[in-house]
Amino acid sequence: MSRILFVCDAGPAIGGGHVMRCLTLAGALTARGAEVAFLETPETAPVLDAFASPEIGRAAPGDGGFDAVLVDHYRLSLVEEAAFGALGGQLVALEDLGRPHPDAALVIDPGALDGPGYQLVRPDFGFLRPAALARRGDEAKRALVSLGLTDVGGITARTVSALLPAAGDIALDVVVGAAAPSFPVLRALAKDGRITLHVETDAMAELIAEADIGVGAGGSSLWERACLGLPSVTLILADNQRDLTMKLDERGATLALDARWPGFETRLATAFGRLVRAAPLRARLSETSAALCDGQGAGRAAERILAIL
Repeated sequence: MSRILFVCDAGPAIGGGHVMRCLTLAGALTARGAEVAFLETPETAPVLDAFASPEIGRAAPGDGGFDAVLVDHYRLSLVEEAAFGALGGQLVALEDLGRPHPDAALVIDPGALDGPGYQLVRPDFGFLRPAALARRGDEAKRALVSLGLTDVGGITARTVSALLPAAGDIALDVVVGAAAPSFPVLRALAKDGRITLHVETDAMAELIAEADIGVGAGGSSLWERACLGLPSVTLILADNQRDLTMKLDERGATLALDARWPGFETRLATAFGRLVRAAPLRARLSETSAALCDGQGAGRAAERILAIL
């Protein structure tokens, strides 16, 4: 049995997207007989506590005996990465920013737009994909706002506040973490019946499948929306999200908007209004985005990793 250690980045400034996509890949590996563990740090522990399945192990710094170490970490130096690689027989890197990994036996780009996709979405997204795509084109009645459980800079409250005047009769489902800065504001809005709040939900696939419009972050969750063909406004919340999000905008797969641009709230309300009113635009975004992610990327990535062990 192959033993694989995951080393992920996480924290208030970047959220838990790295851990979440690695949990998806870990699930595909365990389904194929591998044993996996995550390096537990103060930053990764809350995400693992909330979302890791029982078969996912935890490792402390310095633990060894692994056949491979997989790193998904923007802040590791090459020296630090090599040190982690020394804990296992092979070093694997998840890399979507185009950085070099000279010590890695395998580099997988989960954001690649050409060739077979390695986008890391959970199996439940692939399961719901046919039904979700079949209902695209319906009238826009329900919108989903999901900008990460860590809610960087209180962006969820800002976004919802900007959307409410433009939403009209559109129902808003809002996903947020219990410790998110926006949570008190959103809870008050939910009491007024203006939004439906979903706190640390594990039903993201169902929420995306049932939505007609999405407003989401530019991290790995954009592939979940793409897999289910949800026409969306994608918000750039950090520099490392810019290149991929803008490329998807250029391809006609999403509407990109940087949350740090001047007049963000006005721009967002305008883009949201376009999606509500323009059925042809929704259809075009849905078809283009769904063609980029078929929901099978985690299985492909797991096979590539196991092939080198």
